Amino acid sequence: MPALNWRDVLAELVAEPTISSDDPTLDRGNRRAAERLAARLDDFGFDCDIHPIGEREDKVNLIARLGPTERRSESGLVFAGHLDTVPYDDTGWDSDPFALTERDNRLYGLGTTDMKGFVALAAGVATEYADQPLEAPLSLVVTADEECGMDGARALADNGIAAGRYCVIGEPTSLVPIRQHKGIFMETIETIGASGHSSNPAHGANAIEAMHLAISAIRALRDELAGRDPADGFPVPHATLNLGTVRGGDAANRIPARCRLDIDLRFLPGDSIDDLRESLRNRVRAALAQSDCEVRFSALFAGTPALETPPDSPIVTACEELTGHEAAAVDFGTEGAFYNAIGMETVILGPGDIALAHQPNEYLALSRVAPMQSILRSLVQRFCRPG
Repeated sequence: MPALNWRDVLAELVAEPTISSDDPTLDRGNRRAAERLAARLDDFGFDCDIHPIGEREDKVNLIARLGPTERRSESGLVFAGHLDTVPYDDTGWDSDPFALTERDNRLYGLGTTDMKGFVALAAGVATEYADQPLEAPLSLVVTADEECGMDGARALADNGIAAGRYCVIGEPTSLVPIRQHKGIFMETIETIGASGHSSNPAHGANAIEAMHLAISAIRALRDELAGRDPADGFPVPHATLNLGTVRGGDAANRIPARCRLDIDLRFLPGDSIDDLRESLRNRVRAALAQSDCEVRFSALFAGTPALETPPDSPIVTACEELTGHEAAAVDFGTEGAFYNAIGMETVILGPGDIALAHQPNEYLALSRVAPMQSILRSLVQRFCRPG
């Protein structure tokens, strides 16, 4: 039986709207896309499981397995990716973002580089081994809602679902292996005062002035984090803290009763979300200790841990050998830290280009296809040992 035609698979995946958004009408295709892929893999003898994420029947993870079922956590190889995309601006596209379109040796379509292209290529390569006995299992893990909260990978980690020992996530890395990336969390800080007429400050409590004190404390934390010893390999070799949005007040002649600040903090391996979040909150509380305003905190985004796979991990050394590149570090986040946490040693390696992700006219360069397929086949040979 011929292997799956990866172009056909990619065309099907691109055609499905799988957009992560607060607007449920934008993401109508996640479950349908996962089920269609599962049906194709089932024809090749894969054991396919669909896992809804919590109570959301429309959002699912797919785990497709080939080969022996025992000792999955001790051996085997996983190709992993997500089906969701970010929202798009159709005025910036030169072709239908939901129709796979070839021109100039590129395949255009929403998600082709981030990262439906890898999912299709991995599915095609995996089916090449459907009629061969494998000494260790080969699995595909396909998740939902990576773009807006890592909900799919988070659910797998929470349930301890490890599909294999070694994992390659095909995020767009231009065929360069990544073994480290920063973690991230986002926080909302609100100062609550009391409104009043601007002619008499004593008749109110100015929430914007209180936020000024909070911002000073937050900037001091930012400077402290940036002043630590630089981390080798990262494009930005220290933690970053961005003051993203601030909103407060409603009129120049009215004492503002509320002010809100949203921040984004990206941190290095070795730091924890809980410790950094607590440090942030304690510093802001201390700064406002003498203020007549209250301060409240909430997690805008629960966070993604930093990734650090050991440099001597077999999956790291294999990917370095096969690509000819030393494993690097990046500042963006992936699902890799969740997989590492459940014992799946993970490398980020894919054919797409991160500069094209989340952009109009997103495409996958056809020149990257054969090298990616070759790498995947070599990894199967090394870690699954087909007969």
